[in-house]
Amino acid sequence: MNSVLTTSQQKTICSQLGSVKLHLLYKASIHGFTGAAFHQRCDTRCPTVSVGYNVSGYVFGGYTIQPFNKSGNYVHDDQAFLFTLIGEKLLKYPVTVPAKAVRMVRNSGPCFGDSLSLVYGDKALVSSIQGSSYNINAVEMHDNDLNLTECEVYQVEAIPEFEKPWRPVVWENKKRTEMMESIKVYTSTASSVTHARVLLIGPVGAGKSSFFNSINSVFRGHVSNQASAGCSTTSLTTQFRTYSVKAGQAGKSLPITLCDTMGLEENMGAGLDMDDIISILKGHLLDSYQFNPSAPLLSEASGYRKSPGLKDKIHCVVYVIDACKVSIMPTKLEQKLEAIRRKVNLMGIPQLVLMTKVDEACPLVSQDIRNIYRSGYIKKMMQEVSIRVGVPMSCVVPVKNYSEEFELDPNCDILLLTAIIQMLRSADSYFDELSDRLNNIEIK
Repeated sequence: MNSVLTTSQQKTICSQLGSVKLHLLYKASIHGFTGAAFHQRCDTRCPTVSVGYNVSGYVFGGYTIQPFNKSGNYVHDDQAFLFTLIGEKLLKYPVTVPAKAVRMVRNSGPCFGDSLSLVYGDKALVSSIQGSSYNINAVEMHDNDLNLTECEVYQVEAIPEFEKPWRPVVWENKKRTEMMESIKVYTSTASSVTHARVLLIGPVGAGKSSFFNSINSVFRGHVSNQASAGCSTTSLTTQFRTYSVKAGQAGKSLPITLCDTMGLEENMGAGLDMDDIISILKGHLLDSYQFNPSAPLLSEASGYRKSPGLKDKIHCVVYVIDACKVSIMPTKLEQKLEAIRRKVNLMGIPQLVLMTKVDEACPLVSQDIRNIYRSGYIKKMMQEVSIRVGVPMSCVVPVKNYSEEFELDPNCDILLLTAIIQMLRSADSYFDELSDRLNNIEIK
């Protein structure tokens, strides 16, 4: 039984519900546009998502944690909501009268108070009353088109969590200290390079600047905010910035430089330009270069480094992706990432994915960051981002940046330090590959 609800639409709905997936129970075009068919397939099953499709092409419905029945009564549900899908976005209408959130009607499909009934009166119809149990906008929700082409009901199923972590981590202060020391004493395998240069690339708001601030915080011993970071629809980073991290207030600079860029945007002529990315990779852009999305830096400009050495080039590229948005990544943005990945591949530069905001994506991880590798949902998101960006799962590193905390959390630090160590290892792979190529040329 194939669902009309697309994979992308299912993911958008699931993003509202946590670590879950949808299982199709009832499809009116197959089982019948009748209350009897709906109740036979759906009664006692919960939670559920009910979806209607009308002649005008609108996709809308509701969610409830309560099981349906034929009692004729109203049922309380303070978690219920109605919704409409517009493209890849979900408009949500929370319940306003929880005591009348769901209504059990014998000769109808799913009924959400008096605000929305699908398969109403044993017919392919919708009943909808504005401003009842839910404060809906009927025109916005379904354009007042009450003729159904399809109705589907899905059971919401939890994605199981793992008893044992599928990626082992030692959550101890001793381990944290060892990782910090190994980063401090890191020496590049390329004698001409003292600092591995890592380029952070990602959509607006994914957490590139926040990652630098978080790493800086770990080595400073307190939460700091050197790089501009926050919530915005456009990139807060407008310059090419290279950040070095110091071990302590006046300590020695660590052997890694994090390079921050403008955020990627899905629209053409907005956000980071492809030509500027190539210039960064090759080491042509100087620190503090002011990005201009409509005009990339030309080789004649004053801010252009004409003869970069190996120490000026990028040694590892890291794609920074918000875990909450993996499943609803816009197609145009995914295409931009694919174009960048192809260019980086041609240049032989190693690539990683930094998956941020894992605590916001999964309630289990929000409770305790140490559940990161016990979460089936996080593993599913890591597998998906691995496919979307085109890197192996072993190159996907989940982290939680510091954003609202005043004090450090040693467990968060361990994930952040793990990410830095993976970046340094990737840079070494780049230097080793470069050395092998040079040796082969000399032999020939």
